[in-house]
Amino acid sequence: MDNSLIKILVVDDDPDILDLITDRLSAKGFSVIKASNGADALNAIRREEPTIVFLDLQMPKMSGLEVLKTIKTEGLNATVVVISAFGTLENAVEAMKEGAYDFIVKPFDPAHIEVVINKVLEREGLKRDREYLSLELGERYRFVTGSDTKMTEIIEMTKRVADSKATVLLSGESGTGKEVIARAIHQWSSRANGPFIPINCVALSEGLLESELFGHEKGAFTGAIAQKKGKLELADGGTLFLDEIGDITPSLQAKLLRVLQDHEFERVGGTKFIRVDIRVIAATNRDLQKAISEGKFREDLFYRLNVVNLKMPPLRERIDDLPVLAEYFMNRFSKEMKKEVRKLSEEAMNILIRYHWPGNVRELQNVLERAVVLCNGAEIVARDLPLLTCPSSSTGMPDAGFHVAVKEFKRNLITDVFKKNNGSQAKTAETLGLQRTYLARLIKVLDINLK
Repeated sequence: MDNSLIKILVVDDDPDILDLITDRLSAKGFSVIKASNGADALNAIRREEPTIVFLDLQMPKMSGLEVLKTIKTEGLNATVVVISAFGTLENAVEAMKEGAYDFIVKPFDPAHIEVVINKVLEREGLKRDREYLSLELGERYRFVTGSDTKMTEIIEMTKRVADSKATVLLSGESGTGKEVIARAIHQWSSRANGPFIPINCVALSEGLLESELFGHEKGAFTGAIAQKKGKLELADGGTLFLDEIGDITPSLQAKLLRVLQDHEFERVGGTKFIRVDIRVIAATNRDLQKAISEGKFREDLFYRLNVVNLKMPPLRERIDDLPVLAEYFMNRFSKEMKKEVRKLSEEAMNILIRYHWPGNVRELQNVLERAVVLCNGAEIVARDLPLLTCPSSSTGMPDAGFHVAVKEFKRNLITDVFKKNNGSQAKTAETLGLQRTYLARLIKVLDINLK
């Protein structure tokens, strides 16, 4: 991360100590703020929101302990390192009880300050990753492909653009693996040690999406009982993935355009700009050129996002990859369910190859999960794929018609996974890779009875 983006507040009533620490940190490129008493320090913390505060204990107007207590009471977000010539065990214990991260005794080696800063930044990075990155990274987002030429070209392009700063727009039908590619770009880039922050732009109302993206200040709206950092802030030093970008409203499009242009924004209800170092990857299943002509999407935002465009092919156009994908999902779910399913029969594989896959790789994943659930032996057979083997007409289309068949597939899949997860909608949404709000909407639209 760029040191200039890290604000450090140094608080001490001794001007020599204040200048010593300030000069050292400024030389390292940090953005340094100074205060000579507790009252000024507290105002600076509220106003500047520093990442780290080096705080003396014995000061006029307000002591360091009083500052610590106020930070705790007001819920201000800053990591405080106490520095004091009164390095007694009692002082250290009291400071830690009030929320101090570390305690440095005067006189100190200036190099020790940098060691503490590195510890704090590492701690904050790990904390951010733990809180906001999916716990299922790895197998869930593993990149799987076979010998299909189109996917080979996409992988090569992904590797070439990964380490650039270019914004990437991923287009293609739902379920084709756009988020997997986005994560691959992040992992193959120099930002791999930073956070990968995804947000689904279609799953939230405009007000909630704005708050999720930009964060909000305490009291910005009804229910905003505390300050909240948005996904833009959390992605600092890493990658922000905007899924279904084609569904955001014109007003949010304008605000997002400013972020892409200036790398700064205001929280909802805020009055000051926050700078961030982020790489943006966006994805859509919509035709944005058509949306532009209809006046639903800003042309200038489109060109900002479309620096590099990767179009994901639907599964029906990369059918050579299907056996590899099917085997991968079979092995994955067999392991997760602690079953000994080892192969697909020739008939089952032929059924998978002949199917039209309107839901793409995501649908294949769901079909294989259901097949592993239904399988009674070591081999998946045709009867384990009931929704793909229903009676059909000479055209290969289910008698009830395409849309009815798809609805029935969704209805049965959700019902089966719901039962498998003992009636938990939260676990069902997680298993299916869906937002809980979207799952609830599907249950209502498909008239699924889960009782």
